[in-house]
Amino acid sequence: MAPAKATNVVQLLLGSTALWLSQLGAGTVAASKSVTAHLAAKWPETPLLLEASEFMAEESNEKFWQFLETVQELAIYKQTESDYSYYNLILKKAGQFLDNLHINLLKFAFSIRAYSPAIQMFQQIAADEPPPDGCNAFVVIHKKHTCKINEIKKLLKKAASRTRPYLFKGDHKFPTNKENLPVVILYAEMGTRTFSAFHKVLSAKAQNEEILYVLRHYIQKPSSRKMYLSGYGVELAIKSTEYKALDDTQRMRCFFLYPISFFAFF
Repeated sequence: MAPAKATNVVQLLLGSTALWLSQLGAGTVAASKSVTAHLAAKWPETPLLLEASEFMAEESNEKFWQFLETVQELAIYKQTESDYSYYNLILKKAGQFLDNLHINLLKFAFSIRAYSPAIQMFQQIAADEPPPDGCNAFVVIHKKHTCKINEIKKLLKKAASRTRPYLFKGDHKFPTNKENLPVVILYAEMGTRTFSAFHKVLSAKAQNEEILYVLRHYIQKPSSRKMYLSGYGVELAIKSTEYKALDDTQRMRCFFLYPISFFAFF
């Protein structure tokens, strides 16, 4: 009789355990819901061309200005090309100065938008000037502003009598042998025709050692799209405030007592 009794207890134990596990699993599946989280920055999406230029600047100041010369009016293609084609065009231009390893690093930097904060930093500096109304690009010559190229020569005449501007570590200075020169800061979006027009005049003056030419990124019409960030951890903690009173006494007693009987018979 003892073996038969042991067999009945084991069967009862296995059946109860299977029922308890099936109920637990069903409750878990029913309660689980998919949650998707996106992390958006406070600033709008920044152009990849400007981010690529910041990557080049980290390589060297010389490569930055070399890259700039090849993309002076590249932004006009953005209006006719798809985002993917424009992305490949930027990589192709950058590939003239980078090896395959650094191109892969640039792609990774694009994927996590690593240089977007740097672009926004310059945008904030430009907003503090502030920029003249209706100007796609403008220059600041010792606290004097203008968005007209033909006024640059006039503002340079008495520049030495005005306060010299403070230059930041991240500023892009055109290569020159002299530092004690009037400082001309150009706020413009690289790749646009307006930028190209200013750049040709200012780079010529810088090469003749007439000015210290500094470039800061400025986007006159920022994108309406949000700047989504990747590569960052996001924790979403949800707590239910609904409490239910359930009597699990019998179920828990079955779960704990039967194993004791099971081992006792063995």
